[in-house]
Amino acid sequence: MNEPQKSHFIERPPGVEFHTFTAMAKCRRTGMLGIATATRSLAVGARVPHVAPRLGAVSIMAIADPRLGRAALKFLDIGYKAPAVVEELVKSDPYCEYRQLGVIDDDGFAAARTGKMNRDWAGHHVGDGYIVLGNVLKGEHVLDAMEEALNNDVDEDLEERLMQAIEAGRDAGGQHGGQQSAAVLVYDDKTFAHVDLRVDVHEEPVGELRRVFDIYRPAIPYYNLRQVDSRVPPLDQWLTDKN
Repeated sequence: MNEPQKSHFIERPPGVEFHTFTAMAKCRRTGMLGIATATRSLAVGARVPHVAPRLGAVSIMAIADPRLGRAALKFLDIGYKAPAVVEELVKSDPYCEYRQLGVIDDDGFAAARTGKMNRDWAGHHVGDGYIVLGNVLKGEHVLDAMEEALNNDVDEDLEERLMQAIEAGRDAGGQHGGQQSAAVLVYDDKTFAHVDLRVDVHEEPVGELRRVFDIYRPAIPYYNLRQVDSRVPPLDQWLTDKN
């Protein structure tokens, strides 16, 4: 699979960016695909993360254009691997140097690109089945911390690993100006999301996402079951019966 890679650009001209840091991965144990992200902009979950079951995970960052995310998933659907998807996105985008791209396909191949017009510090680390990337960060140490947290316990649930990664990024200094929104999106092999949680605006969105996630986590199996079996009891009764 992928050899670990590191890439960054420094001292670039300023531009208009979302000041984002993101962790994305395919779980080798479960096959799940997911992304967690935080940014200074509003409602990051509506623009940056794109995941499709049995296809892949895509992040469109810096100047986020959701159309590119949808296009990337279409390329994956017709058989393109992650590096080829990144190449196609760059060829089709006149503003590619203002963006960051991350793609992981269902085979676990990962590829990323940081455009030259991203602001210092911006870059990405690509490993076997994972990517951490960000722009307008306090430094590359932010990605180092995210990478370490993401890979600290590969037997942990993917959604928890992703949460720990963006928490580590925040704790390492995050981005200049702080964050206002955060999101985590994970799919298994079903057509509906395994986890899809967002904090669209908050003074400390990663912490708020953790609060919401910790409440939601015990109910993940319930809401997944409810999608396919309408006979399930209300959540409080289901939790009581389960315990």
